[in-house]
Amino acid sequence: MTNRLYERILIATDGSEKNRAAVEEALRISRLCGSAVVAVYVMDLGAFESASADVMIRDTWTVVQQEAEAALAHVRTMAGGVPLETVVLDGKPAAQIVKFAEESKIDLIVIGTQGKRGLERLLLGSVAEQVIRMAPCKVLVVK
Repeated sequence: MTNRLYERILIATDGSEKNRAAVEEALRISRLCGSAVVAVYVMDLGAFESASADVMIRDTWTVVQQEAEAALAHVRTMAGGVPLETVVLDGKPAAQIVKFAEESKIDLIVIGTQGKRGLERLLLGSVAEQVIRMAPCKVLVVK
């Protein structure tokens, strides 16, 4: 066992510009603590489950996969030597982030206050708020 403040840090990213500060902060902490980082993008396809056309679902899946890859590629370019793993998950973002953190022995989750969604955040509560309630570890929310 080491004396590092954080061994493993999870960055929850959606690829939005509003999430950039959270990514930067997580990488800064990682550099200071010598931590490994896992950047996680959750593909939330629940909104498309009721769609009737298979073609639309395939096209949507492709677009969401491309968004995930672009978001994680951006984190990789920012990482600059930080040990980084990238993971794409599928499901409800807060639940998947928490589940992954539990299974991967994450010490700190870093998440932004706002992502891509506006009205949904107001109606359902933000992903960050749900993660704070359910997380098995410390959570840093970055404005």
